[in-house]
Amino acid sequence: MNSVEFDFKESFLQEVKVAAAESGEGSCAAFVDKMSAALIDSEVLSDFVPSYYVGQAGRSRYRVDGYIYDEFDNAMNLAIANFDGNDEERRMTNAIAEHNFGQLRLFLNTALRTNLYQEIEPSTSCADLVDFLRRKEKDIRKYRFLIFTDADLSASVKSVELDDYEGIPIEGQIWDINRVFRVCCSDQGRQTVEIDFRQYCGEGIPCLEASSAASSQYKSYLGVIPGEVLAEIYDKYGSRLLEGNVRSFLSTKVAVNKKIRETILKRPEMFLAFNNGISATAMDVEITVTDHGCFITFVRDFQIINGGQTTASVSNARYRDKADLSRLYVQMKLTAIDESSQEESDELIRDISRSSNSQNKVSDADFFASHPFHRQMEQISRRLFAPAVNGAQYETKWFYERARGQYLQEQMRLTSAKKKQFELQNPKNQVIKKTDLAKVQNVWRGFPHIVSKGAQTNFSAFADYIDEQWRKDETQFNELYFKSTAALILMFQFLEKQIPKQSWYQDGYRANVVYYTLAQFHRLIKQQFFGSDLDLLAIWNRQNLPQQIQSSLLQLAELVFSKITDPKRKIINVTQWCKRPECWETVQTIKMPLSAELAVYLITRSDHQEAQRAAKKDQQLTNNVNAQIEAAKYTSDQWKRLAEFIVKNHLTISADKDGPALQAICKAQNTGRYPPDFQCRRLLALLKRAEAEGFSMEG
Repeated sequence: MNSVEFDFKESFLQEVKVAAAESGEGSCAAFVDKMSAALIDSEVLSDFVPSYYVGQAGRSRYRVDGYIYDEFDNAMNLAIANFDGNDEERRMTNAIAEHNFGQLRLFLNTALRTNLYQEIEPSTSCADLVDFLRRKEKDIRKYRFLIFTDADLSASVKSVELDDYEGIPIEGQIWDINRVFRVCCSDQGRQTVEIDFRQYCGEGIPCLEASSAASSQYKSYLGVIPGEVLAEIYDKYGSRLLEGNVRSFLSTKVAVNKKIRETILKRPEMFLAFNNGISATAMDVEITVTDHGCFITFVRDFQIINGGQTTASVSNARYRDKADLSRLYVQMKLTAIDESSQEESDELIRDISRSSNSQNKVSDADFFASHPFHRQMEQISRRLFAPAVNGAQYETKWFYERARGQYLQEQMRLTSAKKKQFELQNPKNQVIKKTDLAKVQNVWRGFPHIVSKGAQTNFSAFADYIDEQWRKDETQFNELYFKSTAALILMFQFLEKQIPKQSWYQDGYRANVVYYTLAQFHRLIKQQFFGSDLDLLAIWNRQNLPQQIQSSLLQLAELVFSKITDPKRKIINVTQWCKRPECWETVQTIKMPLSAELAVYLITRSDHQEAQRAAKKDQQLTNNVNAQIEAAKYTSDQWKRLAEFIVKNHLTISADKDGPALQAICKAQNTGRYPPDFQCRRLLALLKRAEAEGFSMEG
């Protein structure tokens, strides 16, 4: 373990201790919470539901600590914690791992084959889990057993092989803190998929290199992949094969394609002719030339960027319909990306993904991870200081993570002294992840049932809203918006810490209680203090919650908990019930008079609108300055090339507005006079249009 890994582990465990002390839930629960959050951020898991339960079957004990069902590959993830919490070094050996995996297997069997459901107390997260396992048993295609441990994985543990459960394969994964570090701090910020195609089809995937289309950034290959091979790798890697935008797009907008299924079942030999195939990207592509031709033999970081529906359909037809895929072949366009610049590589993959998805209507919202909204939030977070509190003689920042692992990566090359300085200015509890921002904003807007559906589904819903609002007026996402987001996160953090300490709280549904409490709190304020709203800027200025707000939130949280676990609810499974709009409708029936003392922390609608106008004006000035800086990055010769491209390709421009601006910027390096900011914005918009037509400033 190198020093960076050691520091990460030490910091990780210290945060677990702090979280446990603040919430009172216990160190193991805090450890599971932090591990699952890290794996969600790295897209190893789509979400996670804590569900601690320990039981006895005969002489053997079983245990489970949480779960999540992956709807893309119908995999049921069950997690168990192997946590000690002491500072002494421990090793996760094969024997210990086998024991933990055995405990999960015994829980699974007990849940499915005994009357455990009748024995568990209703309205608990484990009762929900058992109910979910029973209802989904026929749909589950794979079980994934996860061990979360603070022990170090022994070098003797090379691989994990587990026996099937009644014909359903089980995949085992051991996640120690060092492995989490490698995934969180990798350049991609996710688990990379490496495939040796020779393990599936002899010499590999036959292909042709499109050499005339190659550039310094990429090479392209056209290949034909057997349907059986495509199904095999999807069954093994599941949703990890699908590029993030494609996975999000498929989850919310595309139903099962009946035509694809019909072709697979009735005319598999025609699939190559009828189907558009798949498009994929990879970083390392190994090509082998033999007497029989050219073959793709190995790929690293393989991601399907178009054709996720085709891939899933082929796999499902083989599994559900027992389809014979021996005569089915799928065309594949594989783009090998040069990774000399990670940011440029990521941007290229996103652009290819955006351009490739033409079979379905795809908007910019479907590629929200690369939306300019995030860059604007990042820029604000880097320049904006939060007020000093608790007697501190320095201000801090709320660090916005535009890219996964950004907060950690910015510290990795710092000296110890610089790292301490960085952490003082950017405290860990003031890191805002993209999914956190989407979560708090959607709750405050009144969509707790959407947020309850999980980070990915909520992020997609938030994307639609932001994309629509950004097109209307991007200046509304300004410093005031960022400060309000931080204030909402302070409210979230307060409830997350305090709810477990309340006498009425029973283990489970903490996240749902937080979502519904804040949504209903906002609704009650607007209902009982007509024409006013909570002054989030005042919370930002204090950097904590006033006592009156704390008391109201905790009082309401108890009522929310009782409401979502009400025995009369329409769906027994509380976790699933919280995802329904009907649940939100019932929570809205909660009547709780708010204290008149809250009035001092409210702001009138007119004052709020005035503050928004001022913030928009400031953001407009910032955008204009940024436009001048961006325009100045390019030389006069590059702008001349753009002018020539516009004339040659007959692009429509405004002669009285764009013409003079182009002339001025083409002479700027000689005259030293750049066009005014509003003209620079027009020029950058013009450049974007030209790039869509194939122009590049780089030549």
